[in-house]
Amino acid sequence: MRRFLPVLVLVAPLTLGGCLYRQPIFQGNLLEQRSVAQLEVGMNRRQVLALLGSPSVSDPFRRDRWDYVASERRGHDEADVKVFTVFFEGDVVSRWEGEFFPEADSAIAREQVQRFGPNLPREDEDRPRRGE
Repeated sequence: MRRFLPVLVLVAPLTLGGCLYRQPIFQGNLLEQRSVAQLEVGMNRRQVLALLGSPSVSDPFRRDRWDYVASERRGHDEADVKVFTVFFEGDVVSRWEGEFFPEADSAIAREQVQRFGPNLPREDEDRPRRGE
């Protein structure tokens, strides 16, 4: 029995390592559906920057496009990468194309609350707050 104890101590973490929960990972520009819906042909670069934020890729050799790249990895699966591109003619938007993860932030928050519960306790209105 004493011989198997060191082997068990070494093998158990390796065996159980694949069973652990892996949180979904989103990276890049997470665009919101309502922001993309407000995008219009004829907007200037400053308006697009205010609406969608800084692009992930702004190629100095192709100044006529901005790429918003985002990726999602859930569990042990491969990453799902989506690219949303805004094209310019001069300094105004001519068209856009591609995919994005709509409402990813709110979806992640809902999923985590369902899985683990709320992060912070609700404040009781009757309970005196600190410093009052």
